Amino acid sequence: MKNISVIGAGTMGNGIAHTFAQFGYQVNLVDVSQEQLEKGIKTIDKNLSRMVSKEKISEDDKNNTLKNIHSFTDLQAGVKNAELVVEAASENEKIKLDIFKQMDEVCSAETILASNTSSIPITKIAAVTNRPEQVIGMHFMNPVPIMKLVEIIRGYSTSNATTEKVVELSKSLKKVPTEVNDYPGFIANRILMPMINEAIESLYTGVAGVEEIDTVMKLGMAHPMGPLQLADFIGLDVCLSILDVMYDGFKQPKYAPCPLLVNMVRAGKLGVKSGEGFYDYSVEKKATVVAAQFKA
Repeated sequence: MKNISVIGAGTMGNGIAHTFAQFGYQVNLVDVSQEQLEKGIKTIDKNLSRMVSKEKISEDDKNNTLKNIHSFTDLQAGVKNAELVVEAASENEKIKLDIFKQMDEVCSAETILASNTSSIPITKIAAVTNRPEQVIGMHFMNPVPIMKLVEIIRGYSTSNATTEKVVELSKSLKKVPTEVNDYPGFIANRILMPMINEAIESLYTGVAGVEEIDTVMKLGMAHPMGPLQLADFIGLDVCLSILDVMYDGFKQPKYAPCPLLVNMVRAGKLGVKSGEGFYDYSVEKKATVVAAQFKA
């Protein structure tokens, strides 16, 4: 397997493309927006330059990685020779299902279709295709070039052969593939998102402030980043989408998004990507606590 297509040039998509290309795979990066593609390639270039400056890779490694990436705005052209397609579009069920319907129609019958979804059941995604045995979840962690884990999610009909190929492929990227069962949120977000939601609820009800909550979790629990800053890094809209999927799937109150999270997303305060969330990132990209009242 040498030809990989990645759908979506955003944070996760360009990170996945970067990683495959760095390990010698030919990668087609596909996005409907030419501007987003250019931004994604620029991000890959910047991240590779950072790796060169830290002497993790050579300048030749960087140049070869960039040569392995080709950009497309047309889906059919972008997946024409793909042996594996990794979908990394927005965490929106309708968008993902539409993409999988299209991929199923235009991809070769042998192509494996993978989703980087962080919460939507793979069985549901596979059901809109005519190849459910070749549909699987590959949930990479952000930042993809650095984080070792890949959650491998088998849908109800995913074949052993598909799973084995994807596990071995993940290992070739020097990742640690870990199989989990197909339920909303899988493992990573089923545990992480309720913690983030509870941190937001604690802020909302006035138990403690932003810095205090994050400091307790960093110093008391040895987390490298506090839950509120992590939510900003993930994207508050993404956190809300994942919680909505889990609440819809399990119908349990503990997955219901905090009203503060809902209001912040409505207001466009999405975290790092919008320049403001629980922290303000507008000044030299440094995180400073927003001078706003978050209490109920």
